[in-house]
Amino acid sequence: MTLPIGVGGATMEDELARLRALSFPHSPISSEEYQTRRERLIAQMQAHNVGAVYLNAGTNLYYFTGLKWYASERLVGALLTVSGELIYLAPHFEAGSIADFWLEPGPLALWHEHESPYALVGAELARLGLAEATLAVDGSAAFFLADGLRQANPNLSLINADPLLTACRACKSPAEIALMQTAKAKTLEVHKSAARILREGISTSEVTAFINEAHKAVGASGSSFCIVLFGVATSFPHGVKEAQILKPNDWVLIDTGCLLEGYNSDITRSYCFGEASDAQRHAWQAEKAAQIAAFEAAQLGQPCEAPDYAARAELARFGFGPDYQLPGLPHRTGHGCGLDIHEGPYLVRGDKTPLATGMVFSNEPMLVVPDQFGVRLEDHFYMGDNGPVWFTQPSHSLDDPFGLQA
Repeated sequence: MTLPIGVGGATMEDELARLRALSFPHSPISSEEYQTRRERLIAQMQAHNVGAVYLNAGTNLYYFTGLKWYASERLVGALLTVSGELIYLAPHFEAGSIADFWLEPGPLALWHEHESPYALVGAELARLGLAEATLAVDGSAAFFLADGLRQANPNLSLINADPLLTACRACKSPAEIALMQTAKAKTLEVHKSAARILREGISTSEVTAFINEAHKAVGASGSSFCIVLFGVATSFPHGVKEAQILKPNDWVLIDTGCLLEGYNSDITRSYCFGEASDAQRHAWQAEKAAQIAAFEAAQLGQPCEAPDYAARAELARFGFGPDYQLPGLPHRTGHGCGLDIHEGPYLVRGDKTPLATGMVFSNEPMLVVPDQFGVRLEDHFYMGDNGPVWFTQPSHSLDDPFGLQA
């Protein structure tokens, strides 16, 4: 059995040692950039006649303030007013932890467990002369939070803040792009190591565990997610519940990523552990062509749906589809990516958002051949001043997936 270049032949220990020897320096987001982000949000608020925005615990709170806190059943977040006041909201018992984790200090409005945090929000807004203002609520907030705010503050007009927040977050800064470049470089090296440790009889569970340790070896906290599939299971875009054991000539699909300062990597590779069939070679070439077609269609000012149309047209040229029909592409061509691994805008029919400098997208027009195999080649690109720029170079060929002899 002949293996593709870079597939098999190494031990886990050797590959972890190789990864630990690599260096991935990076710089975190600066305090000045957080201030600039809030200023952009204030400009959005002014344009839409919004008095304040509620930022819930999660990526929006982190993006605008640098405070990393996970959403729970308790209200934790911040108010940003149109005049620039930033007020954190939290339970009394979390005050010390909030002050320990925040990067942008500010006043804390606190509530005890028997008190209403929703009334506290209203009181803070009233204190600032915004008792009857429009409050834009973070769309990621759970329904019970928005409903609690509405019931406790009938004089406030509540709207969805997502259009304002997306307008600020969709176009990444050079510092954000640099962080994502480093995160994706880490994951690509992990992919190379994962391919090298494959051997007959290894399980998808073993490979998944290795990839987690490999991400730690390059300085991440582990994998932010990981999908490892062999054989027919590769025809299910997000996998199956049962582990698989690698056999000669099995098709392999690995999709994984990590976080760096909260920013996501997300890369997929597909190849054969052995000798690919004619059908697999044809499908792999179709997938690669569709990925390139989507990239080339992503031109400044064009709608986000343009790459999706281009990818499907290319797959149809190879005899797949059309549209969402199988064998073919069953989902969108790509998603925005940043602090959230999936965020708007999207490369999908119907998304008319003009492509603009700084936007970041996955490019993954997966080809599914039901009950046989699936091919997903996923790399990300950002919109530069002159058009799309790859973060990682696409897979080179089926016989040399990582371009080791290119």
